[in-house]
Amino acid sequence: MPQLNPGPWFAILVFSWLVLLTIIPPKVTSHKTFNEPTTQNTEKSKPTPWTWPWT
Repeated sequence: MPQLNPGPWFAILVFSWLVLLTIIPPKVTSHKTFNEPTTQNTEKSKPTPWTWPWT
């Protein structure tokens, strides 16, 4: 029964995981876009006064 011989199946398992872990992550991370940090303005803008229509 070939299922009981772990030699070739273990090698196939290790090789397939090695391929998956070396090829798939760069492909996935190339599609992920990271937000670029925007610089915040240090000057505070003056708020415009709110004019009430009934006064």
